[in-house]
Amino acid sequence: MFCPYSIVNFESRRGVKLAESIIQQKSFQFALKIIELYIQLQDQREYVLSKQLLRSATSIGANVEEASGGQSRKDFLAKMYIAYKEARETKYWLRLLQQSKLVNIDLSNELMYADEIIRILSSIVKTTEDSINGITPNSQPPTPNPQLPTPNS
Repeated sequence: MFCPYSIVNFESRRGVKLAESIIQQKSFQFALKIIELYIQLQDQREYVLSKQLLRSATSIGANVEEASGGQSRKDFLAKMYIAYKEARETKYWLRLLQQSKLVNIDLSNELMYADEIIRILSSIVKTTEDSINGITPNSQPPTPNPQLPTPNS
């Protein structure tokens, strides 16, 4: 079974082993890409939307990191849901910049990366919600037994 927040990378910093999930890794790399884009946007004198984009895009990874240190599954879910909303906001700013033609930069790669992050976060949120509600991937809602009387009969 695919687990979007499984451990994929081990790093050693000062002798300490750190494990990063796919979403931690991707949200961090995306933030770095957006910082580079922000500098390009500033060079083209786009100051307002670029700042909004920078804030929302870097917030994705920050919330993912907070979720990783969550005190409970509900806390984890709340932070991941915020990261999901920030990713959607980031996609909005990217689309607005692309279609407004305020700058002469192709943002199609950034939009694809944002879509990928949105899909991963959506999966994490859904899986976590199901887990909290006791729904397993193979479980089905109970079907009513036609032999038993219903509360209204």
